[in-house]
Amino acid sequence: MTKPPEKTKLVRKLRCAVYTRKSSEEGLEQEFNSLHAQREACEAYIASQRSEGWVLVRDQYDDGGISGGTLERPGLKRLLVDIEDGLVDVVVVYKIDRLSRSLADFAKLVEVFDRNGVTFVSVTQSFNTTTSMGRLTLNILLSFAQFEREVTAERIRDKVAASRKKGMWMGGVPPFGYRVENRKLVVDEDIAARVRWIFARFLEIGSCTELAREVGARGIRTPRGNRIDKKYVYRMLSNRAYIGEAVHKGDSYPGEHDAIIDPEIWDRVHAILQESPRKRAARTRADTPALLKGLLFGPDGAAFSPTHTRKGDRLYRYYVSQTVLKHGAGSCPVGRVPAGEIEGAVIDQLRAVFRQPEIVAGTWKAARAYAEDISEADARAALQQLDPLWDELFPAEQARIVTLLVERVDIGTNGLNFRLRMDGLGGLAREMLSGSIGAAA
Repeated sequence: MTKPPEKTKLVRKLRCAVYTRKSSEEGLEQEFNSLHAQREACEAYIASQRSEGWVLVRDQYDDGGISGGTLERPGLKRLLVDIEDGLVDVVVVYKIDRLSRSLADFAKLVEVFDRNGVTFVSVTQSFNTTTSMGRLTLNILLSFAQFEREVTAERIRDKVAASRKKGMWMGGVPPFGYRVENRKLVVDEDIAARVRWIFARFLEIGSCTELAREVGARGIRTPRGNRIDKKYVYRMLSNRAYIGEAVHKGDSYPGEHDAIIDPEIWDRVHAILQESPRKRAARTRADTPALLKGLLFGPDGAAFSPTHTRKGDRLYRYYVSQTVLKHGAGSCPVGRVPAGEIEGAVIDQLRAVFRQPEIVAGTWKAARAYAEDISEADARAALQQLDPLWDELFPAEQARIVTLLVERVDIGTNGLNFRLRMDGLGGLAREMLSGSIGAAA
């Protein structure tokens, strides 16, 4: 009697995804690196479970050079998306800390796995996350992984602190004026000369804002080619590396590198920096040349003189009639005007004048006295270029241009009138075409 054929046992296929990770980028360029070794071990384990229905998915989930202390990993994110889409049944790793070194982060991952019915397997640490004992084992292992990560971070921080206390350079972007050779800061003399000029110039003007403008006019840029603004200037003036010191968490130590700035200059610079920025700004404005000095006249023909007063930390600038200064208030119908308002009104009229065809033609004729090859189109382009450039000019340069263009400004009760210097417009057009004004912006 023949036996009936035995029923074939159906085994459900389990789609297995291999995840690999390495914290540092060191060695990743090699033909066979740590990620390859992890994947090879995981694939061999999956092959050994073929009788249980395990099959390897084609997609690879690798993260090279990324810490296990964060979930912001491209490979891991793709894996989680595929899990949510129901494309993965088992996640296989070489060791659990490849997936995460944070207990809190791993709890989030396990929650995703459970919600989608996914099992987690470690090749070197065999356990099953679907049982209570497996979860206990997992938490114990993760606790040690997190402990190891935190201890490693503490060792690195202690090493950096000890090295900084010895004055060693510990990496990063070198300060402006230095370069790195054999892991040490070395003075770059060409750039160091610019650093010394910046410190010396700050002693003269006492303003990071004005200094940043002058630095830009000289074409000085950061090592990466970026524009140097007032914040960058302030950081330079506050960087103790320039006096040969190394700083760690607010404490300074003698550095291994040479100083660029003398301690005496450093002390003088910081004596200025300790002063209120508002006071320094007010003093800078007070030292700024008055735009209409010697050009403004009242209805009685008397000249107006620039003056200023202070109320607390604020500076107020005015133009006052000589008649009022000699005979007192009320002796002139227009005795005093705010400097900002009258200067702004004159500048607005100048900008409007630059666009008038007859002024362009007069400027062209005057400019031909300096250079015969200047065309009317060149003169028009030069005047149009000055309008957007004006706000970028230094105050002293603005005052020089106003003196060059304006012969006289008369102010009365009904408004103001001013007379232009056509020869000045011609000279200005020549300067604009030669680029000498643009370089001062």
